[in-house]
Amino acid sequence: MDTILIIEDQEDVSMMLAEALIGAGYKVNTAFTGIDGLKEIKNNAYDLILLDIMLPYKSGDEILKETRAICETPVIIISAKDIVGTKIDFLKLGADDYITKPFDLGEVAARVESILRRTRKQVQGEKVFQYKDLALNDSTKRVTVDGTEIELTAKEYMILELLLKHSGKVFTKSNLYESVWKEEYLGDDNAVKTHISNLRSKLKKVQPNEEYIETVWGLGYRLFKE
Repeated sequence: MDTILIIEDQEDVSMMLAEALIGAGYKVNTAFTGIDGLKEIKNNAYDLILLDIMLPYKSGDEILKETRAICETPVIIISAKDIVGTKIDFLKLGADDYITKPFDLGEVAARVESILRRTRKQVQGEKVFQYKDLALNDSTKRVTVDGTEIELTAKEYMILELLLKHSGKVFTKSNLYESVWKEEYLGDDNAVKTHISNLRSKLKKVQPNEEYIETVWGLGYRLFKE
């Protein structure tokens, strides 16, 4: 089931969109501020985002820019601004579509389905990275263990992706932090250790008798070397 994130500060509009999309067969999460919306995008994987322009604390264009820096999740802009220049600006920033308020719910659902259908077609040449019974689909951004899909946060996914794409390589805590968080590593390894621990727990929950990530003491982490 495709999961959609709605970032819209007007609760009645958000609820109306959520009900229509749930009725169309999608799983829906909502955020009411720009900061909360961006946090959702960074920490969870979504198949599509509905994004309002005028949001508290962080605007739609800022969210779109930061989203495009970390992922290619389709984004549909929803705005009361029916100005050609504004539409063009957002499409140039990386939006996939632009819907003007007031909108028809049926049209929104149809545009969502159209974009998701197009995205699925683009995935036909998908690449899957495998290690033991663990598989990471680089196109759909889904991870399975022995055929069971596991839910990862964005950073957990990025850590696992690095380890799988560079099998055998030892990643230091600073390597992982700077690659995943995109910030300078200042010596505090709690963030990396916590995410590695959570990742291991999720993998072990599905396959308790298997080891996937190995700690190389004094160096860092790599896929478990048998």
